[in-house]
Amino acid sequence: MTLHTFKRHVRESIKSLGRNGWMTFASASAVTVTLLLVGVFFAVMFNINHFAQKVENDVEIRVHIELTADSRQKDALRRRIEAIPNVKEVRYSSKDEELKRLIKSMGDEGSSFRLFEQDNPLSDVYVVKAAHPQDTVKIAKQIETLPFVHKVNYGQGTVEKLFDALKVARNVGLVLILGLLFTAMFLISNTIKITIFARRREIEIMRLVGATNGFIRWPFFLEGLWLGLLGALFPIAALSIVYYNVYEVYEQRVSLPFFELLPFSPFMWQLSGLLLAIGAGIGIWGSVMSVRKFLKV
Repeated sequence: MTLHTFKRHVRESIKSLGRNGWMTFASASAVTVTLLLVGVFFAVMFNINHFAQKVENDVEIRVHIELTADSRQKDALRRRIEAIPNVKEVRYSSKDEELKRLIKSMGDEGSSFRLFEQDNPLSDVYVVKAAHPQDTVKIAKQIETLPFVHKVNYGQGTVEKLFDALKVARNVGLVLILGLLFTAMFLISNTIKITIFARRREIEIMRLVGATNGFIRWPFFLEGLWLGLLGALFPIAALSIVYYNVYEVYEQRVSLPFFELLPFSPFMWQLSGLLLAIGAGIGIWGSVMSVRKFLKV
């Protein structure tokens, strides 16, 4: 296909959108509604995933060392921990640092623990982080069997439930998004089928004058592209306005320490690009399916 022919297809596809105003509006509206729902689910799921990653990365294993262990035995224990597969980091925390941490975590009541500064009963600790948070439990079980380990803490019971809940949330979100995308494709395909059916006389005339299948298809493919892009504009604008205001209100008035929203930029730019790509993709797909299966062009 020559550049001149392609330009002709572009012009004809744009003119066709204007000539078939109501069908253009119907098709673009179908894209708009479905992409708005998809965009909302994406915004929610991306923030849940961001929260999940933050929680998973904060999970650590605290290995309390036997009080009787000397420096050589502590070093040997560290090397054995570092040798365990999927251990990302091992950090030493002295018993004095552990006491300061305890005092700070207790807030106003922590001052009563300053009595132990002269005779600290706590253990030295190795803080271990897994390369993959899901390996935390397995690594902790292996560390428990090592010599000179007094106790291992990693939030037993809670961590397993947390990982299971996050996994379920991600899987449910993925299924819902895929379901919405397939629904969008179905609606757009059917809407474009109606558009093409209403223009069957135009297509018959093109065939009679010797137009090839490709020549007939291209304007419809481009129309599907324009419809998808047009339908994505309103969801992008609406989601940008709503998310910006939600983000500002949350940061200024709520701002929970354990949950933070993704920053407006670059998140909304990324989401906008994704919605444009999805809109264009399902618009073209709807046209392709309509032309091939409905018209048998």
